[in-house]
Amino acid sequence: MKLYKIKKSNIDRNGRGLYATKNIKAGTKIIQYIGNIITKKQTEDSDKFDNSKPIYLFNLNKRYDLDGDVSWNTARLINHSCSNNAEYEGTGLKIWVVSNKEIKKGEEITCDYGFGYDSDFRQFPCECKSINCCGYIVRTESRWRINKKFKKNLRINR
Repeated sequence: MKLYKIKKSNIDRNGRGLYATKNIKAGTKIIQYIGNIITKKQTEDSDKFDNSKPIYLFNLNKRYDLDGDVSWNTARLINHSCSNNAEYEGTGLKIWVVSNKEIKKGEEITCDYGFGYDSDFRQFPCECKSINCCGYIVRTESRWRINKKFKKNLRINR
């Protein structure tokens, strides 16, 4: 039995997400993030990876990226949350989605997309509605730059 099923997302109002089909323990590999392995040059030369459309791209190493924008990559349906219950873990050319805490049956599986804080951050509003949400899809370590309240919460939680 798969650990997830696809259904309408509570985070992405127009899209789908992955939901736990049973309780998942912390540290469990849920699904492999798959796609086409491409060179950094292919990434740089392609119009596919501009910020005007969804990008499913992972940096694998100094030479290669993983383009997950393929129909057979079910893991691409995982949505961002500022209070994520899973994370991406990579070894070599493989990336797995691994639970970072217990996920209850019926709960949407979420990851922190890890977007950097730069001049384009406002192009990526966050809809996760979590208590830690800063309003934009920006990695945990950079959210304090957007929301001073988050900086206080980060200090308290350490």
